[in-house]
Amino acid sequence: MMAFILFGLFFLLVMLRMPIAIALAVSSIAVLFTGSGVFGLELVADIMYTSVAKFTLLAIPFFILAGVIMEQAGISKRLIDFAQSLVGHRKSGIVFVTVLTAIFFAAISGSGPATVAAIGGILVPAMVKSGYKKETAGGLVASSGAIGIIIPPSIAFIVFAVVAGDQIPVSIGRLFMAGVVPGLLLGLGFILAAMYVRWKQEKKEGPIEVVMTKKATGEERLKAFTGAIWGLLIPVIILGGIYGGFFTPTEAAVVAVFYGLFVGFFIYRELTLKKLYDILIASSIQTAVVMFIVSAASVYAYIITTEQIARQISDAMLSISDNPIIILLLVNIILLIAGMFIDAISAYYIFIPILLPIMLAFNVDPTVFGVFMTVNLAIGLFTPPVGLNLFVAAGISKTSIGQISKGVLPFVVSSIIILLLITYIPQISTFLPDLLNIK
Repeated sequence: MMAFILFGLFFLLVMLRMPIAIALAVSSIAVLFTGSGVFGLELVADIMYTSVAKFTLLAIPFFILAGVIMEQAGISKRLIDFAQSLVGHRKSGIVFVTVLTAIFFAAISGSGPATVAAIGGILVPAMVKSGYKKETAGGLVASSGAIGIIIPPSIAFIVFAVVAGDQIPVSIGRLFMAGVVPGLLLGLGFILAAMYVRWKQEKKEGPIEVVMTKKATGEERLKAFTGAIWGLLIPVIILGGIYGGFFTPTEAAVVAVFYGLFVGFFIYRELTLKKLYDILIASSIQTAVVMFIVSAASVYAYIITTEQIARQISDAMLSISDNPIIILLLVNIILLIAGMFIDAISAYYIFIPILLPIMLAFNVDPTVFGVFMTVNLAIGLFTPPVGLNLFVAAGISKTSIGQISKGVLPFVVSSIIILLLITYIPQISTFLPDLLNIK
């Protein structure tokens, strides 16, 4: 009965378009009002506070702030110029530019919607000018932006490590490095999907006349690289500092903020005190939203755990089959569907207590589980009905959600293929951290 109220009411409220954090809180409190819980309403505030009062989670507001600073400091434009100088002259060069820039900016911001907002305004019109339809251009930008939660530094991986840490220690540093190869594979999949869409379009409509960008000279490429070097150095400094033992992921987020301010004020000189005020307001709002979701989801997860709901569901799933291939497929289907309706942070708090014991029962590396769970939820960022990247890209490309949902389909298919490879070939995720001996 309790599980029915908890899950049934939550999904009903989500379907009624209630904000996720409110839906989590209301469904949790509704269960407590039945009087069947192991704790009372008086503990709700305490759980919500302690869930966000963790040193590791301090990385979230600082990485959000760093991402907004990078967006406003002119770094995204210089990254686009650099990528354009490398591959912009090729027939499908704009596709490479879009995906490369998304990967570069993902490594800076750690956020999907922020990546879409930062690069979409420039690259969607450029793709349309190169002969791609608006929905395809918007779909590629929306899907490429999802790489932002996979390529390190990733806010999503930080939350995964915190939530999973209640059951088994998970290294944020190992998760960060494990996300590199899957993130690059997703980028490759998006490039191939875009080229396939272009091929189908030309087969149907005939050759598309496009004015090719002139191939950049060595001097022009050097100039573009010099302009972008300050942005390219950010992930090097962050990851180098973490793996070199100079600072923790939380401290790395603070370093990223001050580095971004230094570049914005003194190198690119595009930041002003007025812009800084706007940046602080924007990042504070984003942080408040994320932390409210974390605190509300913590109460929900606490009920799932203490009332043995997670164990009951886990046991039920394990009784379906003892074949790891089938169980992993079932887990992926559950996460793909969940990602279509709820954000990644909420999904971590809801599903990790349920699914992590199953993964451990099948000897799945928690790092591998963290990666393929995050890839699942990244796909949710650009799938209807509530994919955040879709709404941002639709606004930028001036298309309806229906049009851009159609345009994003080839990229959903390619990402699911990559997801299955990551799920069933764990070495894709573990190769790099094992090579670098990151535990």
